[in-house]
Amino acid sequence: MKKLFSIGPGIVVSALLFAWPAWPLHAQSDCLSCHGTSGMTDSSGRSISIDGDKYHASIHGTLRCTDCHTKVKGYPHPANAAEVHCSTCHADEASGLAGSVHAKASDHPCLSCHGNPHRIVPKTDPISPVYPLNIPKTCGTCHGNPALAKQHGLANVYASYMDSIHGFAVSKEGLLVAANCTSCHGSHGILSHKDPRSPTYRTNIPVTCGKCHVGINEQYQQGIHGRQLAAGNLNAPVCTDCHTAHAIIEPTSSDFRMQSTPVCGSCHKDKLSTYRDTFHSQLGLLGGYVQTARCWDCHRAHEILPASDPRSPINHANLVKTCGKCHAGANASFVQYQPHANPRNRRLNPALYYIRLFMNLLLASVLTFFLIHTVLWLIRSHLARNNGGKNA
Repeated sequence: MKKLFSIGPGIVVSALLFAWPAWPLHAQSDCLSCHGTSGMTDSSGRSISIDGDKYHASIHGTLRCTDCHTKVKGYPHPANAAEVHCSTCHADEASGLAGSVHAKASDHPCLSCHGNPHRIVPKTDPISPVYPLNIPKTCGTCHGNPALAKQHGLANVYASYMDSIHGFAVSKEGLLVAANCTSCHGSHGILSHKDPRSPTYRTNIPVTCGKCHVGINEQYQQGIHGRQLAAGNLNAPVCTDCHTAHAIIEPTSSDFRMQSTPVCGSCHKDKLSTYRDTFHSQLGLLGGYVQTARCWDCHRAHEILPASDPRSPINHANLVKTCGKCHAGANASFVQYQPHANPRNRRLNPALYYIRLFMNLLLASVLTFFLIHTVLWLIRSHLARNNGGKNA
């Protein structure tokens, strides 16, 4: 025994450890005695160092290492330990992820969003990648990457979202209640917008947006668009048709007002063409006047009702009040104005048709007369100069 210990007690202990096939591990203390060493890597060069303080502060800090690394039973253990499956504890989340669009997006989809498994903190912790204010940045690591977007045929939506009213509320105002990616798409079981179960499927969008915009959703459901959608008309406009999905801007801003008429006109093409002939439209298009009447100033924005409905602002009984919002002193005679009269339709508007025809012919005649007059004057002027030169 003296000869044995003369070569050092450390060697003897190490020999005993490696000779014992199932030497027990004591919680984290034994593991961190090695893995707590900075710069430790496995045979492939991957870091296997663990910051003990951050691990103990993490949501997994109360677990034993072998609760997740079940294949590691003692010394020695394989250089490359078996992969840990988060589904062992998080079965519901794993089930949702398995059926989602992210199922094959990464070798480690859980870690792509939640980060280092030894440093995961609750989602209520401001340093968590899935804290509400951090979610856009977390999702943006992929959805804001032009290379990945091109590879998978995805739109680069991160920049659009960050410039939107929702993005500003998160990044500038720090509002935890502002809509982030998971508010609309969910977290684990994210489905394609083409899947009827998805919260971003066309027929589900009003309810999804209505989780925050409760009053607006109620108005929409009572309006003609909401009723058409409920009746199964998939062509009926939903929130994203008018506001877009990610690049949502403040509805009261001048940018939104200037683009709102073409948005409505993308469906109501006949009404757009007649509106563009009116003073309201010309004032906005040519004069750049923002406050001129747009579609939703007269028809409302969400609770849009047909003119036959007594509650509609364009019902004949309500026109004086509707026009009076902008035109003080509007009366019954004033509201005889036809905002969508079509002077090109002789059958519906014969008087306007002939007045327009007369005015166009008059304008063409006047321009033609002065064009001929100008040409003749130039010819006469040229001849006069030439004759004057010869006489000289």
